Formats: sequence, structure tokens, C-alpha cells
Amino acid sequence: MMTVATPYFQQDSEIALLNGEYTDVFSLLGMHSSSDNKGLIVRCLLPGALSIDVLNAKDLRKVASLEQVNQQGLFAGKMGRRVKPFAYLLRVQYPLCEQLINDPYQFDSLLNPDDVYLFGEGSQLQTYHFQGANWREHHDVKGVHFCVWAPNAKQVAVVGDFNLWDKKRHVLRHHPASGLWDIFIADVEPDQHYKFAICDVHGNEIIKSDPYAVAMQSSPHNASKIPNLDHYDWQDGEWLTERASREPHAQPMSIYEVQLASWRRSGDDGQDYTDYSQLIAELVPYVKEMGFTHLQLMPISEYPFDGSWGYQPVGLFAPTYRFGDANGLKAFIDECHLQGIAVLLDWVPAHFPRDPHGLVRFDGSCLYEHEDPRRGEHPDWDTLIYNYGRAEVRSFLYSNAYYWLNEFHFDGLRLDAVSSMLYLDYSRTADQWIPNELGGRENLQAICFLQELNARMYQCFPGINMIAEESTAWPGVTQATSNNGLGFGFKWNMGWMNDTLRYISSDPLFRRYHHGELTFSLVYAFTEQFILSLSHDEVVHGKGSLLHKIPGDDWQKFATLRAYYGFMWAHPGKKLLFMGNEFAQRNEWNHNQSLDWHLLNYTPHQGVQDWVRDLNQCYQQYPALYQRDHNSDGFQWLDCNNADDNILVFCRFGIDKQQPVVIVVNMSPQVFHHFRIGVPTDQSYNEILNSDHRHYGGSHVVNDATYEIQATEWQGMPYSLVITVPPLGCSIWAPEPHELP
Repeated sequence: MMTVATPYFQQDSEIALLNGEYTDVFSLLGMHSSSDNKGLIVRCLLPGALSIDVLNAKDLRKVASLEQVNQQGLFAGKMGRRVKPFAYLLRVQYPLCEQLINDPYQFDSLLNPDDVYLFGEGSQLQTYHFQGANWREHHDVKGVHFCVWAPNAKQVAVVGDFNLWDKKRHVLRHHPASGLWDIFIADVEPDQHYKFAICDVHGNEIIKSDPYAVAMQSSPHNASKIPNLDHYDWQDGEWLTERASREPHAQPMSIYEVQLASWRRSGDDGQDYTDYSQLIAELVPYVKEMGFTHLQLMPISEYPFDGSWGYQPVGLFAPTYRFGDANGLKAFIDECHLQGIAVLLDWVPAHFPRDPHGLVRFDGSCLYEHEDPRRGEHPDWDTLIYNYGRAEVRSFLYSNAYYWLNEFHFDGLRLDAVSSMLYLDYSRTADQWIPNELGGRENLQAICFLQELNARMYQCFPGINMIAEESTAWPGVTQATSNNGLGFGFKWNMGWMNDTLRYISSDPLFRRYHHGELTFSLVYAFTEQFILSLSHDEVVHGKGSLLHKIPGDDWQKFATLRAYYGFMWAHPGKKLLFMGNEFAQRNEWNHNQSLDWHLLNYTPHQGVQDWVRDLNQCYQQYPALYQRDHNSDGFQWLDCNNADDNILVFCRFGIDKQQPVVIVVNMSPQVFHHFRIGVPTDQSYNEILNSDHRHYGGSHVVNDATYEIQATEWQGMPYSLVITVPPLGCSIWAPEPHELP
């Protein structure tokens, strides 16, 4: 390309600009003083333009016509005798149309130095307010401020529907000290698509979606979308106020885990996603009617592959398109709160996928991930691990957690795969990891990240729940960060889940040899703040549904499952049940279709659903079942050694010791008549729930009467009752004056 020097461009500047190699374009394009400071020059690059006039923005009067410098779209011209910069528009004539444009190169940067400082320090909680695409009003002009972090890029441009996806039209301003690039563009519309065109240090072009995009194009496309301007008017102020005053550990917590894409589908062929309006009409009343206190959503940050279930997100700030827009999600959460249901979000800060439009080698370098694959690659999932030691990455993740809690009013976050964050050698062979600076296997940077995350989120949002899926015996997961703990509010009890599922999978004839799998969890039940979880992970990948894990005929399967749920709801710890388990889905969960709701036409499945509903009601009605979940004085074994009969007897206590609950669990198909159990108080007792009741599909071995206590010491208690123990059943007892639920 042959060029010559002009009064407006130096030859090398013109060539670099046209080749996309001129970094500081704002020093060249736009309005600037002439070299002799005796006038103003406007320069612009608009490929395809035939002519360009400069208009005064105040009265739209023509000030000057720009000269066409070359055929590649460079124009420039002097503004007459004007010496003071002024707001202007460009009237651009194209072959088929005329456009009036606010030249983006006339606007100064909108970045706030304090925001930039906190971002670079690794302590910014609201990075999404100035990175990504944000609507602003600048010098009485309304537009979108685009900003992206790409410290190792030679040049960054925003391309989209508004500029014919031409990377020459909107090159961003570079801030070398922070690595940020930004530009303010007035001539854009809500929902238009855009991406960032990045030139790396080697001159290679990279096209990336916006890491801070709050909306993205539907799969298989992957462009970011300019935010919609619609405002949402929240109605849950009373809920948030009350939430801030609650003590979650002393409250009932029964969580219904849902994958919105497959809870219930719609359409004539049953393949359409259920949108938020339908979920408000169907899911929210269902959760309330079933008595769950919390709803936990599997990840809803934008993810390209359905089969990842959301655990490989690319748009961490973008609610997935599958169920509606951001305001639809807000309306859904708002309705949950109005119905007294807390909403938790499954959040994925442990890793991210390699999709080329995502974070991987974002500016041509390992920006969000570690350069060393021994620290930056996850061998199990073929994903990349965040560099928790990099301040800007921490700001990105802190801001994302803050975003979901603040903008969408989620009541807490469940962090996926925390164990993989804590250990440098997680799922690695000896040659695949390197020790930390102290010679250990602990990921010290990830530990600090988690501690700071939890401390700051609890400080900003009193009453929320930060929950860890942590599958090892890492000490202090739910200890305060001031005590060197990780600072989570709760931890999933994976040991209880694994042990008890193994137990119910064994034949009743041999359960006596597995008795410890039911009782071992009480050895460590009070070392952490636990949630007993039967999640989606237990009913996929060939593991079978919960019902099909249990041996025997259908009667035994259903009876055992009901007894197991009774044991779970009575056991210390909060509760989590994955969708479909509440009515004993027979098949494994399939993310491509609805749950098998037709099974509720059959009595056994309806019975399990009724049992779970009544367990939730009983759980919330009797404080002994939840108030002292994490204190050893809230639990007492009455008999944990009856392995031969497969029977457990234990007692739960709340703050009021005169209102205990006694639980008998029989995991054998035998009925036990005249069975004596100890009780702690001298009141009459009622059987408040029995999983063998005919209403639940059982054989109706029940205890209908009010039972007077006997002054016979038994099982370490001063009093006792003689009852009938149902087969493969759970019997729950409470003293009067409580009424039956």
C-alpha cells in the first residue's frame, strides 16, 4: 500500500493505523489541535464512506467538510478558525445511505481511577460496572461504554452489529498501567451483538466474547449482547430485611436442587425450555407446596454445551438465554421470596472451559489461567484453572459473586468443586503438579481467595449462605476466617452420602455387616456445619436412580427409600434433595428431557412424594430437628449397636429440652412388636410420622394411640415406651402437647 505524508498524517502513522498497528489511536483520531496550535483538526477512519461533514452538535450546523486522505477510509480536515474543542457529529455519506454519527474519538475515558486501582489491587467487587458494556450518559450523550482487560494486546477493537463487524471503526483507548482498553460509543442499540477483536503481541487476531457480558447470543452462536435498558422493580425488600436478621444454622433448611432445563419442558414435542413465566406459575408453587425452604439452581451462567449442565460456563455474568432474560430471572427470584422460598445459585469459580471465544489465552497470553499447565490445567475435565494469585482475576471472580448476590438477590452461592481448588495435586500424578512455596500440596492462593470471598460476601450480604462442595477432610471449611478457616457457612457432607447410599444398596440380609455406614457420620457430624446432600451427581453416569440402587422388589425399594429419607431428615445437618428424587424417579436423570412426572399416576411414587412433603412439614414444625444441628448436645444415640436387627434409635433436642423428638429406623423387612425405646421426658408420646403408613404406600404397621411413658430406664433414658416398629420403616415420636402435623 503506497501512501505519502499529508498535512494531517505522518506516513508511518497512516500505515500503522490502516494496518491495525497503531496502539494509541485516540491521540490521532478525533479532534486535536493542529501542530502549530492555531486550529483544530478532525481525523476519522470510516471505510466505505464517500464524504464526511463535521457538524456542530449544538445546532447541527456544518463546520467543515473532511478531505478523503486515501481509499481505505481515512478522512481529515481543519475546523476553520476554531481553536477551542467543541462537541460535534459526523455526517457520513455512504453509497446507499447517509448516517449521523457521534464520533467516539471525541470523548475522553470514563474510567474512574479508584475503580481501576481496586481492580488492579484484586479487591474490586463491582468490576462489572465499568468493564464489559455499560450504558452511560457522557456530555449529554447517551451511549455504551465498552471496556476490557487485555494487558498484553497490541490493539483492541470492539466489533458488532453497529459497525459492520469492522475492527477498524472502533479501536479502544489503551491504559498501559492497568491493561484496560475502553471506548464510549453513542450509536448503538440494546441487544445488538458485539465481540472484542484483539491483536496479540505477535500480530495474530483473536476474536473474543466479552468476559463481563450480561447477555449472550443463543447457542451455537456466542456473541455478547449490549444490555437491555428495561428496569426491574423489586418487591422483596421485606424478605431481604428479615434475611439479614436470621441465623441460618438455627433455622430449617430443606433444599430442592433443580436443573431448570429439565425440571419440566414444554411444547408439543416436550423439547422446549420452560421459561421464567412458566417456572413462576409451576415450579414456585410446587416448591412451596412440597415444603422446601430453599431452591438451589444448577449453574445458569451462559454455557455453550447443554451436556455440561452449566458447569463449564463461558459467560459468567450472563444469565443463560434458555429460560428468558435477566428481568425474567429477577421476577422468578422475586416470586420465590414473596412465597417464602430462599434461592441459592450453583457457582463455578474452580475452572473454565477451553472454548476459543472464552477466557482461554484471552489476549494471546495466559491471562485468567496459569501459564504452567501443572497449575493451570484440570486433567479430569480438560478445563483451565483460574490464576487465583493474579489480582485482576480475583477482582473478576469477587465481582461475579457480588453480581449474582446483589443484582439478582440470590440468597447464597454453592461453590462447585472446592476440593479441586484446595489441592495442587488434585487428581494428578506425581509429575503433574508442583509444590507450593512451603513445599506442600495446598493451593495457598486459592485458600486466600476463598477466605476473602467468604468474608466479603458475608459482610456485604448478611444472612446469605456460602456453601462448599468439598469432598475431602480439609479442616475448618466452615470455621471463621479469623480462626484460619475457609469461612463457608455450610459444607456438603459427602461422607454421609457415600456411606449411606452404599448401605441401602446392600441386601437387608447383609446390612448387619454394613451397620457402621449408617452410624459413622455421627463421629464427625459436629466438626463442620453440614448439609446432607443427595444431589444430581448421585443419579447420573450409570449410577442409577436412588430407587434402583436399592435391592429387592418394588415394595422393598419404595419402603427402603422412604425409611432412608426419614433417617436423612432426622439426622443432624441441613437437607438437599435433587429434583425427581422426591417422587422416586425410576430412571437416571436425563438433562435432555423432563422429569418423569407421569409416575405420579402410580400410588408408590405418589406415596414417596407425600412422605417427603410431610417430612418437610414435620421438620419445620419441630425445632428439635433443626435448632441444634451442629451441636453435639442436640443429638443422642439411644441404640446405635443393633446391627443384627438393622435398627437405629436416637433422639434430637432443640433449645427446649422438654420438646425432644425420638426416631426409630428399621432397615430390615421384619416387624418388631413390643419393642422398647427410651425417652427423655415424662410426657405422653405420639407417633407423629410413620413411613409405613398406608397413605405412603406402606403395609400400615403404625402406632395410632397416644403412648404413656413407663418409669423403666432404658437406653440411658429415665423413661421408656413399648411400641411396634414397622418393616423397612421410619417412625418419628414426639411428646404432647404438640399436635400431629
